Amino acid sequence: MRFKFVVAALPGLFLAGMACAQAPTPVPPADPQNILNLDLSTGGRVIIQLRPDKAPASVERVKTLVRRHFYDGLTFHRVIEGFMAQGGDPKGTGEGGSDLPDLTAEFNDLPHVRGTMSMARAQEPNSANSQFFIMLQPNLALDGNYTAIGRVLSGMQYVDALEKGEPPEKPSKIVRMSIESDNLGMTPIATPIPVAAPAAAPAPLSKKELKAKKEQEEDDAKAAAKAEKTRKAEEAKKAREEAKAKKAEAAQTARNEANAKKAAAKAAAAAPPVAEPPAEPQPAETPPPPAADPGTSAAVNAIANDETIAQPQ
Repeated sequence: MRFKFVVAALPGLFLAGMACAQAPTPVPPADPQNILNLDLSTGGRVIIQLRPDKAPASVERVKTLVRRHFYDGLTFHRVIEGFMAQGGDPKGTGEGGSDLPDLTAEFNDLPHVRGTMSMARAQEPNSANSQFFIMLQPNLALDGNYTAIGRVLSGMQYVDALEKGEPPEKPSKIVRMSIESDNLGMTPIATPIPVAAPAAAPAPLSKKELKAKKEQEEDDAKAAAKAEKTRKAEEAKKAREEAKAKKAEAAQTARNEANAKKAAAKAAAAAPPVAEPPAEPQPAETPPPPAADPGTSAAVNAIANDETIAQPQ
Protein backbone atom coordinates (compact mmCIF):
# COMPACT_ATOMS: atom_id res chain seq x y z
CA MET A 1 0.00 0.00 0.00
CA ARG A 2 1.58 3.23 -1.16
CA PHE A 3 0.16 6.64 -0.25
CA LYS A 4 0.96 9.37 -2.75
CA PHE A 5 1.37 12.44 -0.61
CA VAL A 6 2.97 15.75 -1.39
CA VAL A 7 5.33 16.57 1.48
CA ALA A 8 5.29 20.13 2.78
CA ALA A 9 8.70 21.76 3.12
CA LEU A 10 10.18 23.66 6.05
CA PRO A 11 8.78 27.15 6.69
CA GLY A 12 12.07 28.80 5.74
CA LEU A 13 12.07 27.12 2.35
CA PHE A 14 8.42 28.05 1.93
CA LEU A 15 9.18 31.74 2.47
CA ALA A 16 12.14 31.52 0.12
CA GLY A 17 9.80 30.10 -2.49
CA MET A 18 7.45 33.06 -2.06
CA ALA A 19 10.30 35.49 -2.47
CA CYS A 20 11.62 33.82 -5.61
CA ALA A 21 8.19 33.28 -7.17
CA GLN A 22 7.92 36.84 -8.44
CA ALA A 23 10.20 36.27 -11.45
CA PRO A 24 8.04 35.40 -14.50
CA THR A 25 8.69 32.09 -16.25
CA PRO A 26 8.66 32.21 -20.08
CA VAL A 27 5.92 30.00 -21.51
CA PRO A 28 5.23 28.89 -25.09
CA PRO A 29 2.14 30.16 -26.93
CA ALA A 30 -1.14 28.53 -25.89
CA ASP A 31 -2.02 25.50 -28.01
CA PRO A 32 -5.53 23.98 -27.83
CA GLN A 33 -3.90 20.55 -27.92
CA ASN A 34 -2.35 21.33 -24.53
CA ILE A 35 -5.09 23.35 -22.84
CA LEU A 36 -6.76 21.41 -20.04
CA ASN A 37 -10.28 22.39 -18.97
CA LEU A 38 -11.03 21.44 -15.37
CA ASP A 39 -14.71 21.91 -14.42
CA LEU A 40 -15.11 21.84 -10.62
CA SER A 41 -18.06 21.40 -8.27
CA THR A 42 -17.03 24.71 -6.67
CA GLY A 43 -18.78 26.51 -9.50
CA GLY A 44 -16.54 27.13 -12.48
CA ARG A 45 -13.88 26.14 -14.98
CA VAL A 46 -10.14 26.14 -14.35
CA ILE A 47 -8.03 26.48 -17.52
CA ILE A 48 -4.55 24.96 -17.33
CA GLN A 49 -1.76 25.16 -19.88
CA LEU A 50 0.08 21.85 -20.07
CA ARG A 51 3.81 21.79 -20.78
CA PRO A 52 4.82 18.79 -22.90
CA ASP A 53 8.12 20.57 -23.58
CA LYS A 54 9.01 19.99 -19.90
CA ALA A 55 7.31 16.68 -19.09
CA PRO A 56 6.13 14.97 -22.29
CA ALA A 57 5.32 11.53 -20.84
CA SER A 58 3.45 12.94 -17.85
CA VAL A 59 1.43 15.36 -20.00
CA GLU A 60 0.54 12.56 -22.40
CA ARG A 61 -0.58 10.39 -19.46
CA VAL A 62 -2.94 13.08 -18.18
CA LYS A 63 -4.36 13.68 -21.66
CA THR A 64 -4.87 9.93 -22.16
CA LEU A 65 -6.78 9.62 -18.89
CA VAL A 66 -8.80 12.76 -19.63
CA ARG A 67 -9.95 11.26 -22.94
CA ARG A 68 -10.96 8.10 -21.07
CA HIS A 69 -13.08 10.31 -18.75
CA PHE A 70 -11.02 8.77 -15.93
CA TYR A 71 -11.04 11.94 -13.82
CA ASP A 72 -14.73 12.80 -14.17
CA GLY A 73 -16.44 12.54 -10.78
CA LEU A 74 -13.24 12.05 -8.73
CA THR A 75 -12.66 14.10 -5.58
CA PHE A 76 -9.91 16.31 -4.21
CA HIS A 77 -9.11 14.05 -1.28
CA ARG A 78 -6.34 16.18 0.27
CA VAL A 79 -6.54 19.99 0.34
CA ILE A 80 -4.21 21.88 2.69
CA GLU A 81 -4.79 25.57 3.24
CA GLY A 82 -1.81 27.63 2.04
CA PHE A 83 -0.16 24.62 0.40
CA MET A 84 -1.85 22.58 -2.34
CA ALA A 85 -4.95 20.63 -3.50
CA GLN A 86 -4.49 16.96 -4.47
CA GLY A 87 -6.83 14.80 -6.57
CA GLY A 88 -6.97 12.22 -9.35
CA ASP A 89 -7.28 9.13 -7.11
CA PRO A 90 -10.17 6.76 -7.98
CA LYS A 91 -10.07 5.40 -4.42
CA GLY A 92 -10.18 8.85 -2.84
CA THR A 93 -7.62 7.83 -0.21
CA GLY A 94 -4.28 8.78 -1.74
CA GLU A 95 -3.30 5.19 -2.56
CA GLY A 96 -5.03 4.65 -5.89
CA GLY A 97 -4.16 5.15 -9.54
CA SER A 98 -4.99 4.06 -13.07
CA ASP A 99 -4.38 0.68 -14.70
CA LEU A 100 -1.44 2.17 -16.63
CA PRO A 101 2.15 1.67 -15.43
CA ASP A 102 3.79 4.22 -13.18
CA LEU A 103 5.71 7.03 -14.85
CA THR A 104 9.41 7.73 -14.87
CA ALA A 105 10.09 11.01 -13.09
CA GLU A 106 10.48 14.07 -15.33
CA PHE A 107 11.73 16.62 -12.81
CA ASN A 108 12.27 19.92 -14.58
CA ASP A 109 12.88 23.64 -14.04
CA LEU A 110 9.22 24.69 -13.78
CA PRO A 111 8.85 26.29 -10.33
CA HIS A 112 6.16 25.22 -7.89
CA VAL A 113 4.45 28.60 -7.65
CA ARG A 114 0.78 29.37 -7.13
CA GLY A 115 -1.25 27.63 -9.84
CA THR A 116 1.42 25.08 -10.82
CA MET A 117 0.00 21.63 -11.64
CA SER A 118 2.32 18.77 -10.72
CA MET A 119 2.22 14.97 -10.48
CA ALA A 120 1.79 13.42 -7.02
CA ARG A 121 3.84 10.34 -6.17
CA ALA A 122 4.86 8.01 -3.35
CA GLN A 123 8.36 7.99 -1.82
CA GLU A 124 9.76 6.27 -4.92
CA PRO A 125 10.51 9.03 -7.51
CA ASN A 126 9.21 6.88 -10.39
CA SER A 127 5.79 6.21 -8.85
CA ALA A 128 3.56 8.95 -10.31
CA ASN A 129 0.51 7.56 -12.13
CA SER A 130 -2.74 9.53 -12.23
CA GLN A 131 -2.78 11.75 -9.14
CA PHE A 132 -1.90 15.42 -9.42
CA PHE A 133 -1.89 18.53 -7.27
CA ILE A 134 -2.34 22.25 -7.84
CA MET A 135 -0.32 24.70 -5.75
CA LEU A 136 -2.35 27.16 -3.64
CA GLN A 137 0.78 29.07 -2.63
CA PRO A 138 4.42 29.02 -3.85
CA ASN A 139 6.76 26.41 -2.40
CA LEU A 140 10.00 26.13 -4.36
CA ALA A 141 11.29 23.42 -2.02
CA LEU A 142 9.20 21.01 -4.14
CA ASP A 143 11.23 21.86 -7.25
CA GLY A 144 13.29 18.92 -8.45
CA ASN A 145 11.24 16.51 -6.34
CA TYR A 146 7.94 16.46 -8.23
CA THR A 147 7.18 16.57 -11.97
CA ALA A 148 5.53 19.89 -12.83
CA ILE A 149 3.33 19.58 -15.94
CA GLY A 150 1.64 22.99 -16.33
CA ARG A 151 0.07 26.02 -14.70
CA VAL A 152 -3.37 27.55 -14.23
CA LEU A 153 -4.18 30.33 -16.70
CA SER A 154 -7.57 31.26 -15.26
CA GLY A 155 -10.15 30.10 -12.72
CA MET A 156 -7.79 29.84 -9.73
CA GLN A 157 -10.58 31.13 -7.50
CA TYR A 158 -12.42 27.83 -8.01
CA VAL A 159 -9.34 25.94 -6.82
CA ASP A 160 -9.12 28.19 -3.74
CA ALA A 161 -12.75 27.32 -2.98
CA LEU A 162 -12.10 23.55 -2.73
CA GLU A 163 -13.21 22.00 0.56
CA LYS A 164 -10.19 21.78 2.91
CA GLY A 165 -9.12 18.71 4.86
CA GLU A 166 -7.10 15.46 4.82
CA PRO A 167 -9.61 14.23 3.75
CA PRO A 168 -12.26 16.93 3.66
CA GLU A 169 -15.56 16.20 5.37
CA LYS A 170 -17.41 16.88 2.11
CA PRO A 171 -14.75 16.74 -0.62
CA SER A 172 -15.16 18.85 -3.74
CA LYS A 173 -15.34 17.00 -7.06
CA ILE A 174 -14.08 17.15 -10.62
CA VAL A 175 -17.25 17.46 -12.67
CA ARG A 176 -15.44 17.02 -15.99
CA MET A 177 -11.98 17.29 -17.49
CA SER A 178 -11.41 17.87 -21.19
CA ILE A 179 -8.81 18.95 -23.73
CA GLU A 180 -9.66 22.20 -25.52
CA SER A 181 -8.78 20.80 -28.96
CA ASP A 182 -11.24 17.94 -28.44
CA ASN A 183 -13.98 20.42 -27.58
CA LEU A 184 -13.18 22.28 -30.82
CA GLY A 185 -13.39 19.08 -32.84
CA MET A 186 -9.68 19.07 -33.65
CA THR A 187 -7.88 15.79 -34.29
CA PRO A 188 -5.86 14.83 -31.18
CA ILE A 189 -2.10 15.03 -31.61
CA ALA A 190 -0.04 12.72 -29.41
CA THR A 191 2.71 14.33 -27.39
CA PRO A 192 6.06 13.21 -28.85
CA ILE A 193 8.04 11.28 -26.25
CA PRO A 194 11.80 11.67 -26.76
CA VAL A 195 13.64 8.40 -27.14
CA ALA A 196 16.98 8.10 -25.43
CA ALA A 197 19.86 7.62 -27.85
CA PRO A 198 21.54 4.20 -27.64
CA ALA A 199 24.71 4.15 -25.64
CA ALA A 200 27.89 4.33 -27.68
CA ALA A 201 29.94 1.15 -27.93
CA PRO A 202 32.90 1.16 -25.54
CA ALA A 203 36.33 1.76 -27.01
CA PRO A 204 38.59 -1.34 -27.32
CA LEU A 205 40.96 -1.89 -24.42
CA SER A 206 44.71 -1.53 -24.76
CA LYS A 207 47.09 -4.42 -23.96
CA LYS A 208 47.84 -2.86 -20.60
CA GLU A 209 44.15 -2.50 -19.79
CA LEU A 210 43.46 -6.08 -20.94
CA LYS A 211 46.24 -7.35 -18.70
CA ALA A 212 44.94 -5.36 -15.75
CA LYS A 213 41.41 -6.62 -16.42
CA LYS A 214 42.63 -10.24 -16.54
CA GLU A 215 44.55 -9.81 -13.30
CA GLN A 216 41.52 -8.29 -11.66
CA GLU A 217 39.35 -11.18 -12.81
CA GLU A 218 41.88 -13.67 -11.45
CA ASP A 219 42.00 -11.82 -8.13
CA ASP A 220 38.22 -11.80 -8.00
CA ALA A 221 38.11 -15.54 -8.74
CA LYS A 222 40.64 -16.25 -5.98
CA ALA A 223 38.71 -14.12 -3.54
CA ALA A 224 35.48 -15.89 -4.47
CA ALA A 225 37.11 -19.32 -4.05
CA LYS A 226 38.51 -18.31 -0.68
CA ALA A 227 35.14 -17.00 0.43
CA GLU A 228 33.47 -20.24 -0.69
CA LYS A 229 36.05 -22.33 1.17
CA THR A 230 35.52 -20.27 4.31
CA ARG A 231 31.75 -20.65 3.98
CA LYS A 232 31.98 -24.43 3.65
CA ALA A 233 34.36 -24.65 6.62
CA GLU A 234 31.95 -22.61 8.73
CA GLU A 235 29.04 -24.80 7.67
CA ALA A 236 31.00 -27.98 8.54
CA LYS A 237 31.95 -26.53 11.93
CA LYS A 238 28.36 -25.60 12.60
CA ALA A 239 27.20 -29.10 11.65
CA ARG A 240 29.76 -30.68 14.02
CA GLU A 241 28.69 -28.40 16.85
CA GLU A 242 25.02 -29.21 16.27
CA ALA A 243 25.76 -32.98 16.22
CA LYS A 244 27.78 -32.67 19.42
CA ALA A 245 25.01 -30.73 21.08
CA LYS A 246 22.39 -33.31 20.05
CA LYS A 247 24.58 -36.15 21.38
CA ALA A 248 25.08 -34.37 24.69
CA GLU A 249 21.34 -33.69 24.91
CA ALA A 250 20.54 -37.38 24.26
CA ALA A 251 23.05 -38.49 26.92
CA GLN A 252 21.58 -36.06 29.43
CA THR A 253 18.08 -37.29 28.67
CA ALA A 254 19.19 -40.92 29.24
CA ARG A 255 20.82 -39.97 32.58
CA ASN A 256 17.68 -38.15 33.66
CA GLU A 257 15.52 -41.18 32.86
CA ALA A 258 17.88 -43.56 34.73
CA ASN A 259 17.96 -41.27 37.76
CA ALA A 260 14.17 -41.07 37.71
CA LYS A 261 13.88 -44.89 37.69
CA LYS A 262 16.36 -45.22 40.58
CA ALA A 263 14.47 -42.64 42.60
CA ALA A 264 11.17 -44.43 41.98
CA ALA A 265 12.65 -47.81 43.04
CA LYS A 266 14.18 -46.28 46.18
CA ALA A 267 10.88 -44.65 47.11
CA ALA A 268 9.04 -47.94 46.62
CA ALA A 269 11.51 -49.82 48.86
CA ALA A 270 11.26 -47.23 51.64
CA ALA A 271 7.47 -47.26 51.75
CA PRO A 272 5.80 -49.41 54.59
CA PRO A 273 4.11 -52.67 53.50
CA VAL A 274 0.46 -52.35 52.81
CA ALA A 275 -1.69 -54.54 55.16
CA GLU A 276 -4.03 -56.91 53.40
CA PRO A 277 -7.72 -56.48 54.38
CA PRO A 278 -9.25 -59.35 56.50
CA ALA A 279 -11.01 -62.03 54.57
CA GLU A 280 -14.80 -61.86 54.63
CA PRO A 281 -16.56 -64.87 56.41
CA GLN A 282 -17.88 -67.47 54.02
CA PRO A 283 -20.97 -69.68 54.74
CA ALA A 284 -20.21 -73.27 55.87
CA GLU A 285 -20.74 -75.94 53.24
CA THR A 286 -23.45 -78.56 54.01
CA PRO A 287 -21.89 -82.08 53.99
CA PRO A 288 -23.51 -84.53 51.60
CA PRO A 289 -25.73 -87.26 53.13
CA PRO A 290 -23.95 -90.54 53.89
CA ALA A 291 -24.20 -93.15 51.20
CA ALA A 292 -26.65 -96.04 51.90
CA ASP A 293 -25.31 -99.49 52.75
CA PRO A 294 -26.12 -101.84 49.88
CA GLY A 295 -26.93 -104.72 52.27
CA THR A 296 -29.27 -102.72 54.42
CA SER A 297 -31.13 -101.48 51.36
CA ALA A 298 -31.73 -105.05 50.18
CA ALA A 299 -33.06 -106.13 53.55
CA VAL A 300 -35.38 -103.20 53.74
CA ASN A 301 -36.72 -103.94 50.30
CA ALA A 302 -37.30 -107.62 51.18
CA ILE A 303 -39.28 -106.75 54.29
CA ALA A 304 -41.35 -104.26 52.31
CA ASN A 305 -42.22 -106.93 49.76
CA ASP A 306 -42.95 -109.73 52.25
CA GLU A 307 -46.75 -110.10 52.21
CA THR A 308 -46.60 -112.60 55.13
CA ILE A 309 -45.80 -109.89 57.59
CA ALA A 310 -48.83 -109.43 59.63
CA GLN A 311 -50.60 -106.23 59.31
CA PRO A 312 -51.78 -104.48 62.39
CA GLN A 313 -55.16 -105.79 63.49
